[in-house]
Formats: sequence, C-alpha cells, structure tokens
Amino acid sequence: MNAFDMPIRKLAMSCVSHGRGRRAMDIIAASAALIVLSPLMLFVAVALLIEGGRPILFVQPRIGAGGQLFRMYKFRKFDPRCDAGGLALTLANDTRMTAVGRLLASSKLDELPQLWNVLKGEMAIVGPRPESLSFAECFRDGYEAVLQYKPGLFGPAQIMFRHEALFYPRDVEPTVFYKEVLFPAKARMDLSYYGRRTIVSDAILIIRGVLIVLGMTADRPVGT
Repeated sequence: MNAFDMPIRKLAMSCVSHGRGRRAMDIIAASAALIVLSPLMLFVAVALLIEGGRPILFVQPRIGAGGQLFRMYKFRKFDPRCDAGGLALTLANDTRMTAVGRLLASSKLDELPQLWNVLKGEMAIVGPRPESLSFAECFRDGYEAVLQYKPGLFGPAQIMFRHEALFYPRDVEPTVFYKEVLFPAKARMDLSYYGRRTIVSDAILIIRGVLIVLGMTADRPVGT
C-alpha cells in the first residue's frame, strides 16, 4: 500500500452530497472541454517534450472529499531535474519553472489535465482547491469542514487567489505564511460559499472563471 491508497484517517469525515445535477454538469463540461481543448493540450505536451523531455504530467497525491487521497494531474511546470521534495508552493519568479512552465502558470493551462480528474469523479468543475499532503495539518479548528465538499477547478478562492504566487511577503517564510494567512483566508471563503451554493451560482462561477483566464474580465472578490 502506498500514499495514494491510504485515506487521511484523522481527517476522514462525511461528505455533503454533490448531487446528480452537478455531477451531470461536471461530466458534460469536462467532456466538452477535453474535446475542444485537445489540440491545445497536445501542443502543450509537445512543447514540454521539446523543452525538457519527460515527464509531461506532474502527478501528486492531493486530499479530496472526506480526506481521501487521489492522484491529481497537472502539466509539468518545473524542470524535471528539480527535487521532488522541494517547496510545496509555487512562488513568483520561481527558479524551478521552465520557460514553458511560466506560461502555463500565468495562463493556468497547467490545470487542464485535471479535467480527467473531473471525469473520474475525484474532482468537480466547482469546488475547493485540493491541498497537498504538506498542508494536511491545516485542516483543524473548524477548517476540516472544507473536506465535506468535492474539490474543484473553479471556486471563489481560486478566483480571488488566482495570482497567489504574488501574495508572499519577502520577510516571511512562504510555508508559514500559507499556513497562517492564505489557507485560513481561502478556507473561510470556501465555507461561506459552499454552505449556500446553488447550481446557478456554480454556473456563474464557471463562466466568470473562464472569462478571467481568457483575460475578458477583471479579477474581483466573489460576490461583488
């Protein structure tokens, strides 16, 4: 048994039903996006191969609904020679990123392989961002309630903190800042939204998120 097969026992909890309507929306949206964006994804894969070789994908265990681990897929942003045990955060001007990786990070195209996670039912189109094992300890003091919801690609925290890499002050250790400031802020925002979400509000989040990624609208706090 490896890390991918084991639940986070201390975080295990019941989940709020995702609902058949949202699941249907997830399948339709993810399938359509994979079909439409497959040429772009192929182009990204070729660019990564030419620049640095394999692997093309970055696969990492993430904490999903109910504290269960799953394999989350992303296009690789870092040089393949980087230490896999390095900093679990991506900072602005991160020296580990390749030229292609920087473009992927700024455009969020590195997230596209997660559409497969959505089809598999491990993620949703709308949901809290799944955390890595490095930040499992953050799910306490009420914040563990975030794990009631299936993690997703879009959400209020993802929109508000889209440029998270720029938030880190130079005089504070990044991991400490994330655990003490950014994680609580994102968790509070998620809990405020997901406790009163509707399919309509989820659809609005998806549209808004896509428009922001395409540069067709400015980032604004959710609800304004």
